[in-house]
Amino acid sequence: MEEIRIDKWLWTVRLTKSRSLATKCCKENKVKLNDKIAKPSTLVKVGDHIEFKRNGFNFSYVVKGILKSRVSATLAAPCYEDTTPLEEINKFKSWFIGKAAAERREKGEGRPTKRDRRTIENHKINYILFDDDYED
Repeated sequence: MEEIRIDKWLWTVRLTKSRSLATKCCKENKVKLNDKIAKPSTLVKVGDHIEFKRNGFNFSYVVKGILKSRVSATLAAPCYEDTTPLEEINKFKSWFIGKAAAERREKGEGRPTKRDRRTIENHKINYILFDDDYED
């Protein structure tokens, strides 16, 4: 039977952007495997149930396949089944809508400087941290 570390599986099926982020989520007790808190080295096999807390929302998945390396999203999709309750999906969608609008700059201003970029990033972080709808 094929098995893989949970942090690697989360990364290969594109539930996290990086493997180190997946490891961090496991260390912060945001990942459960079959209703038990999972360490990054916990092995996952087909049929396991994963609960994953991200941005204050609880997502759940059933493992349908094991990948040895990261692939495109279309190839990764058949490897898991999303079993997240509809209420949680609606809560996530209502929070997410309108949150990621593209930045607008006046024509002719050019690229933002390093200082401008840091100011924009700090503004985004403060927006998320002090948003009433956001819970982690």
